[in-house]
Amino acid sequence: MKTIRLGIVGVGPRGRMMLEMVPLFDGVEVVAGCDIRPHNWYEKQWRASMAMADMFPNAHFYESYDRMLEEEQLDAVIVETGADIHAEFCIKALDKNVNVLSDIPAVASLKEADLLWKAQQRSKAFLSVGANPNESRISVLLKEFYDKGLLGNPYCMEAEYIHWNLPGSADHKGWNENGDWRKLLIPIRYCTHSLGPLLRILTEDLRYCSCFGTGKHSPESTKDDMMCAQFRTESGVVVRLMRNGRCRAKIGHHMYRVFGTEGYMERVERFDKPVIRYNSMKELDTGMHEVDGRWMPPAYENNPKAKGHDGMDYAMMDHFFEAVRTGGKAPITLKEGLAMTLPGIYAEESAKLGGQVIRMTYPWDEDWKIED
Repeated sequence: MKTIRLGIVGVGPRGRMMLEMVPLFDGVEVVAGCDIRPHNWYEKQWRASMAMADMFPNAHFYESYDRMLEEEQLDAVIVETGADIHAEFCIKALDKNVNVLSDIPAVASLKEADLLWKAQQRSKAFLSVGANPNESRISVLLKEFYDKGLLGNPYCMEAEYIHWNLPGSADHKGWNENGDWRKLLIPIRYCTHSLGPLLRILTEDLRYCSCFGTGKHSPESTKDDMMCAQFRTESGVVVRLMRNGRCRAKIGHHMYRVFGTEGYMERVERFDKPVIRYNSMKELDTGMHEVDGRWMPPAYENNPKAKGHDGMDYAMMDHFFEAVRTGGKAPITLKEGLAMTLPGIYAEESAKLGGQVIRMTYPWDEDWKIED
């Protein structure tokens, strides 16, 4: 089995979390790391079991990403830079025909979406978007429920991502060490965790959006404390999303509700008690059924190696490495990544315009046009 030569750019908290899982996979070798802060590599940092330099003594460290790509003959690279600077690193890797696993959001602007889409079209390598909720239990069960015809056609869906935060806490300080994404992006821009699982069962793109923000209600707030967006497809499917910037209620991060013509499914997480409920008018009795709502992907439940966000990260990396090894398709394609990222960019613009309804286009549309 050919060994995958792996590099990473961005060795902050998330990058270190991903790197620490690599030894769990056979045939993958970390040969290079890159960061503008050398201490992230050479010194033990927050949430790391040891310094990355000690964990991977044979890997080379670079402060220059261009030099790393030029010298290391990589098969794959993981992009874990700040939430607003993914595209540039992905484009450079694709232009070197290096496969990419990039964290989300996929891009920070429509212009970046255009450039990244074109880079993917001309590259022999692939970009897989690191949307780990797409690997989650609710995502898998929802897709199976839909494929079996038990949901029917979805006509209304809801999601919320309420991330509890408390300035001064160890968690807040740790994530803030390299620039917390909660400060880099307004809340609605970080919509990929919410939209990703829902879009798996939509056969059309989201086309229209309207968004409002609540404004700031605390001296420590840097963005809207809460933002609410509503999206609609051309045929009339409605998707509602709520995202927070500031929240003191530790009620659980993610909620999904899906209404279909034949059935219903939800994931509710309140006070660390996640549950998935569903019913259908077809093949099942109409009473509500309830199953465990934890994140662990069903296929990895009995795998002791499955770690990282309750196994979602492991599943995501496992599928990525298998695709690299076999020359297969990206597990979560760039098209899927842009479909769950661009609505947040359009929603931000709508909020700036007082909730004005905006029509959304994508790089694969005939009427997609970006001004230079």
